[in-house]
Amino acid sequence: MPRPARLLAAGLMPLLACVGLAPAAVAQMPAPPAPAAKAPSPRSAPTPDPAFEAARAAFEARPEAERRAVQDALVWAGSYNSVVTGAFGRRTYEAVGAWQAKAGAPATGILDEPARAALLAAGEAARRAVRFTVAADPATGLVLGVPEKLLSKRSRVAGGTRWQSPDGRVTLDTRAYAPGETDLDALFAQGAAATPERKVTYTLKRPDFTVVTGETAGGKFYIRHAAGPAGLRGFTLSYDKASAREMDRLVIAIANSFVPFPGEIPAAAPRPVATVAEPAAPPTGPAPATATGLVVAPRRIVAVLPGSCPGPLVAGEPARVLRRDESSGLALLDGATSPAAGTASPALASFPAAPGEAALVLATGPDGPTVTTGEVAAAGLLAPLQPGAAGAPVLDRAGRLLGLVARLPAQPRLIAGVLPPLTHPLVGPAALKALLGPDARTAPAGGAPPLTAGAIAGRFAAAVVGVRCGG
Repeated sequence: MPRPARLLAAGLMPLLACVGLAPAAVAQMPAPPAPAAKAPSPRSAPTPDPAFEAARAAFEARPEAERRAVQDALVWAGSYNSVVTGAFGRRTYEAVGAWQAKAGAPATGILDEPARAALLAAGEAARRAVRFTVAADPATGLVLGVPEKLLSKRSRVAGGTRWQSPDGRVTLDTRAYAPGETDLDALFAQGAAATPERKVTYTLKRPDFTVVTGETAGGKFYIRHAAGPAGLRGFTLSYDKASAREMDRLVIAIANSFVPFPGEIPAAAPRPVATVAEPAAPPTGPAPATATGLVVAPRRIVAVLPGSCPGPLVAGEPARVLRRDESSGLALLDGATSPAAGTASPALASFPAAPGEAALVLATGPDGPTVTTGEVAAAGLLAPLQPGAAGAPVLDRAGRLLGLVARLPAQPRLIAGVLPPLTHPLVGPAALKALLGPDARTAPAGGAPPLTAGAIAGRFAAAVVGVRCGG
């Protein structure tokens, strides 16, 4: 295994049923992603799936509370490894079918009343088997689910509460920070710091919450923090690898239960959790490709586009292709987007990064720029990237541009709702220099002090924009 190791937050979290149910079959690194599929022609819509549409109609006819209860039961039954939202998508459809097949019934994706009752009973039995209790933590005010049968020792610690297993192999700590005591960037930098003894395998950084997961020689850990007007609240779960078979099934259940500021979130609102939301139902029309563009000058954006990309849109506005490299998909666009005031585009690195060097990816997401950490590999970049990261700038820890992420699979393989780290090829500095010509800026040679992920994101995030292929 390369240094980054396998994904923890996603890869080690296939939350199958906790007691007496089949363990996860996702214990290995997934196979390399298949080549990116060519975007569908604007004239050809995907063929509707009657079975899926029938299952969706049956599911959505139920009240939201019942839909959420079914998804939660599927989580505990080991068939569903994503967020409990009550929305029906491909993963819910497949999870219901998997449950039906396990029960020896036809995998239609539609639960009749006896099957629904059996599923809910199985989920409840699994929860009770570990005494999974969701309650407010008096020490911090956050709400969290705790498997109290496994974590039977409870004590107060500085700023929070600690639950531990009797043998001390599993520890769950909560922590609250008063406003001004620290900030999310500092906690993220601390949690994401890698050492020879500590490998960070997944990070997610958003304006109001962060997730860091990883492993040590003998254990695994999961760290989550959230920011709000009342300060910062979060939890850390660590456990010995000897207990991983049991604990790996519980991590997402705990994360799904986490409500950092319960008084600020309506009871019916979906809870923010450390996984990627379930994909919506397949579109009835052509799905536009999505990528990340880097603003390099006023009205100049570089992006990596699919082979067929009619009418590119930058930040929702029409853009014109000025130059394009068909082999790599690299394109220079003219669009009504300029760098924000005080925002600079990163300069190209003057020398190649060494394998094993830490790197950072800035990509566009539904809620704004996302920051993903990774590591330079011989064949590109090893990192857990979302499909929209195609064309995203890859920076070293000094903020120098190492290249752009090449095309990604349209349908990535998700584990526990999150992408595992995979090696992604890059469009390197040479291709960017050829495309930009004299406008290419190169960083000075020589060493430069490393920056935190928050500092790099603050400096360059405003230079990334969303790029879509229009009709």
